[in-house]
Amino acid sequence: MSLLVVGLSHRSAPVSVLERAALAPEVRGPLLADVVGAEPATEAAVLSTCNRIELYADVDKFHAGVAELSTLLARHSAVALEELTPYLYVHYEDRAVHHLFSVACGLDSMVVGEGQILGQIKDALALAQEVHSAGKLLNDLFQQALRVGKRAHSETGIDKAGQSLVTFGLEQLATAESEGLDVERWAKDKRALVIGAGSMSALAATTLARAGVAELVIANRTLERAERLAASLGGRSAAMADVPAELAAADIAVSCTGATGLVLPQSVVATAVAGRKAPLALLDLAMPRDIDAAVHRVEGTRLVDIESLAEAAADAPMAADVDAVRRIVADEVAAFGAAQRAATITPTVIALRTMASDLVAGEMARLEGRLPGLDERERAEITQTVRRVVDKLLHAPTVRVKQLAGEPGGASYADALRELFDLDPQTVAAVSKPNRSGDAH
Repeated sequence: MSLLVVGLSHRSAPVSVLERAALAPEVRGPLLADVVGAEPATEAAVLSTCNRIELYADVDKFHAGVAELSTLLARHSAVALEELTPYLYVHYEDRAVHHLFSVACGLDSMVVGEGQILGQIKDALALAQEVHSAGKLLNDLFQQALRVGKRAHSETGIDKAGQSLVTFGLEQLATAESEGLDVERWAKDKRALVIGAGSMSALAATTLARAGVAELVIANRTLERAERLAASLGGRSAAMADVPAELAAADIAVSCTGATGLVLPQSVVATAVAGRKAPLALLDLAMPRDIDAAVHRVEGTRLVDIESLAEAAADAPMAADVDAVRRIVADEVAAFGAAQRAATITPTVIALRTMASDLVAGEMARLEGRLPGLDERERAEITQTVRRVVDKLLHAPTVRVKQLAGEPGGASYADALRELFDLDPQTVAAVSKPNRSGDAH
């Protein structure tokens, strides 16, 4: 079996395609069920964020796997396969591992070095465990990706290369008002409205609260969630029906919901800014978008959305620490590949030792038939001697074959052992039967 990733992101697809392809939370579980129900795949995980949709799977056939994953992505999104295909990228085996580790470190993010992706990778693994689509490979892979991401942030200055999408977006709004103005000075004493109560919205609300806004209002379809978030930050909550009125009173509005339609149409924004002197700053972090793109043309507004963030991020300078993170990723990919290749030999070694143990037991049974007069002490001594001889004969080759298996092409050593010792393939398969439980490894 081999790791395969099929996906699209801000690097491969325009925002217009990404927002239509976005996977609502309620369809991700069924998507994973369909992937593992398909013939080429035995494990699956989906990483879906505001600027990427990726399917990871353990497959036994590359071309069939690519075709199946592409078809299922299209089926569960709002984009037809023929339209989606030109924007899809494919990574296989070590390249797939390299891609996920790079994503975890923030190297593939719209804002290089942002750390929120680690939480999204953790959520992707949790969902795969919950629906039992993650087996040993994907559990190992995603947990290692989390460790690699944390290592990159702790050992380098990758955080300085970029900020979270929230901070970056607010900085774009602040700079648009006055060159060099930071978020704290810009947001201080302003009235802020945050629409949504998910992780991105919570991050935006927290950032604005720390910047010293005069008033913070949280609006959400589930009012209880808005109340909890508002209470934790000293703000107040509002129902979605009250958003137009709250928008008219706000100086800053951030929206990031899971809605499939527009939350703020052009007409609502135009009404909110009619007759006011101060501009309304709008930040849309949703995918698909919450705020009508036509708002860009409404006088008295400044709108920053995923599309404009992508353009701004492309011009952002790369930090010197990015090279250090790339070296970490390369080292970790090599180590992960070696560990996975070495693990493939383990079932064969276990099967070999099991066969040897059975042979010792059989020979001792035959010896007892020929020498029925052996007492317990003599029988135990002979058994121990035979076992020591077998263990010593097997020790060096099994240790060495595990070392060799960690090298590129190491899987061939497992094949050689099976051929040389005529091991039963079913015995080896039973030892290596994949575990698809939700438990973490």
